Amino acid sequence: IINLKAYHEGGHIIIEISDDGRGLNISKLRESALKKGFVSEAELDEMTDSQIQRLIFHPGFSTATKVTNVSGRGVGMDVVRSNIEKIGGSVEMSSTEGKGSTFRIKIPLTLAIVSALIVQAGDERFAIPQISILELVRASANSDYVIEKIKDTPVLRLRDALLPLVHLRDVLGFSSEDGEADISVESEPTIMVTQVGGFTFGICVDQVFDTEEIVVKPVAPILKELNIYSGNTILGDGTVIMILDPNGIAALANYGGSQAEAESDNMQAKAGAAAETETMLVFKAGNDTPKAVPLALVARLEDFAIEDIEETDGRFVVQYRDMLMPLETVGSNCKFKEEGRQPTIVFSEGNRAMGLAVDEILDIIDEKLEIKLEAINPGIVGSAVINGLASEVLDVGYYLQKAFGDQSWGHSGRNESGNGRDVLLVDDSAFFRNMLKPLLSAAGYNVTTVEGANVALAMRDDGAEFDLIISDIEMPGMSGIEFAKTIKEDGLWTEVPLVALSNLNKEGDFQRGREAGFNDYVAKYDRDALLESLSQQLDLKGKVA
Repeated sequence: IINLKAYHEGGHIIIEISDDGRGLNISKLRESALKKGFVSEAELDEMTDSQIQRLIFHPGFSTATKVTNVSGRGVGMDVVRSNIEKIGGSVEMSSTEGKGSTFRIKIPLTLAIVSALIVQAGDERFAIPQISILELVRASANSDYVIEKIKDTPVLRLRDALLPLVHLRDVLGFSSEDGEADISVESEPTIMVTQVGGFTFGICVDQVFDTEEIVVKPVAPILKELNIYSGNTILGDGTVIMILDPNGIAALANYGGSQAEAESDNMQAKAGAAAETETMLVFKAGNDTPKAVPLALVARLEDFAIEDIEETDGRFVVQYRDMLMPLETVGSNCKFKEEGRQPTIVFSEGNRAMGLAVDEILDIIDEKLEIKLEAINPGIVGSAVINGLASEVLDVGYYLQKAFGDQSWGHSGRNESGNGRDVLLVDDSAFFRNMLKPLLSAAGYNVTTVEGANVALAMRDDGAEFDLIISDIEMPGMSGIEFAKTIKEDGLWTEVPLVALSNLNKEGDFQRGREAGFNDYVAKYDRDALLESLSQQLDLKGKVA
């Protein structure tokens, strides 16, 4: 089965092509790479599986045993990547041997005008497409970001990952007479955390100015061979500057990067096995108590002019992207501002969006989300310690129900105890994963979330154990019905209770789910029924045991 998915995300087009075939054979890739002399055996030993898989993009690389009209010349994937990069895009690839491969292509929505960050290296300014920049970090002795060295290669310890670092001055040949530019905590560098395909690294710059919408001019023919430039532009003050290509910088600066990337992969694997952290958006609304929602649920942060907020049918709305978007406030103490602009958090699911008016956006925090106190007021999942302060975790579903009147979004606040049971939630929708996780955590469950059945089955094969599994029915690739049948056939999870989530709630759908092996079938938006079902299934499991 080949799945093709295309959608718009953050100013660029995403095209995903996935299959459930054999995946990439690591041993064949190693053998071909050695035979063609692309890497040495020592270099291969230091490379992770994902790095070895990315060798398929190397010019001339092929595992075909003979040359035919369609394969064997080693120009296919190289041509794909080079042409995508020419228009400012990138291609990522992941593959699991025996389970399939996924390719993810990012292409800018507009090729003529792009949003770029203006930076300085030495005495020169440069533009770098904002699409490739994940975040900006200032490393200093007093910050949480630490610069270390692995085999003389500087790396940044950023949360649970080690990122290789390069200085833009070194890449461009602007180094001083003393040698390479200093990359250390003492120099307090500004670091652009950049992603190229599946490779994430940091670029140190001397100064960051601002973001600008720039018109891209093609690079001059004389500079065509310099892969670090993708074009040039004229700034508002008339200055002509070069546009940097993150793909070229990554290729040029990847000396010693394999070891750092391998360390990063190892750390991330350990982090995945340890307690998961949640990225939370922290804000104030109505009073001084910090409030938080999972960042993954947030579609956008907006500032609406007060005069643009209108009232219709007894509720406040704003005209937003060709729709009337309802606006809600957090509790009775939070009011709309009387003048200026109203900070708003926008949540969207499917074809509808809702805005939550707040007083102030405070921060984005990565922490393990543990609900310490159950909620007594509607609209709150519970209270947790976030960034050292007691904070209220909001129930986004409650506000969606208020905005759209869907009783199915409602939540009575009943909080059954999960008693620390381990629950696996399988759903291809990041929105629902992140909405249900705080709800289940507040009910006392230890929740692990994955985006598809194939990922879940890989966890089963690795020996992961759970007390109960919740699965969506409609998922790309392997559906929830196929997932349930596969689990019940053999393996570690044959006796684990299964609960289905689905928008399909007819009796025939329920029957089909039970025949596949699900112990219960819950409408996707009925969160009270879900909590009740989990409690019942775990009670039944305990009685059988």
